[in-house]
Amino acid sequence: MSRMQVFNSPLLLGFDQFERALDRISKASADGYPPYNIEQIGESGLRITLAVAGFSLDDLVVSVEDNQLIVRGRQVEEQDGRIYLHRGIAARQFQRSFVLAEGIEVFTAQLDNGLLHIDLTRPQPENRVRTIKIEGGQAGSRKASVKKDAKTLDMESVL
Repeated sequence: MSRMQVFNSPLLLGFDQFERALDRISKASADGYPPYNIEQIGESGLRITLAVAGFSLDDLVVSVEDNQLIVRGRQVEEQDGRIYLHRGIAARQFQRSFVLAEGIEVFTAQLDNGLLHIDLTRPQPENRVRTIKIEGGQAGSRKASVKKDAKTLDMESVL
């Protein structure tokens, strides 16, 4: 079955990056581990909180790759002689990805009581007004002729 392209219209030029972002989001949302919250803090701040109980600072890596925040966790299996009758605390490795909008920056990452808090800043957009200069052609006729010589064309034959 072929995938439907959302931004395939010729009126939506330059939106292919959004389509790639939607693909990454759909692949990343397939796994629900570790659970996370996203909250807004202040006007321009966001916080992602991941539940990473059992992981230490050395087991976690937070990185930004191509406007994508990636959190990886991998615990080293310790041979401490413990015998588990039931192991309900997940100790598997994970990778959780978040697609970041243009301009969002990672501010801090902090591990506290089994929760990894990642603070992001979202800059306020600037209101930009840009005027595009309109260049005029010859007034009057669309069939303006250019003098013929070895390097110019007759504009009437083109139109």
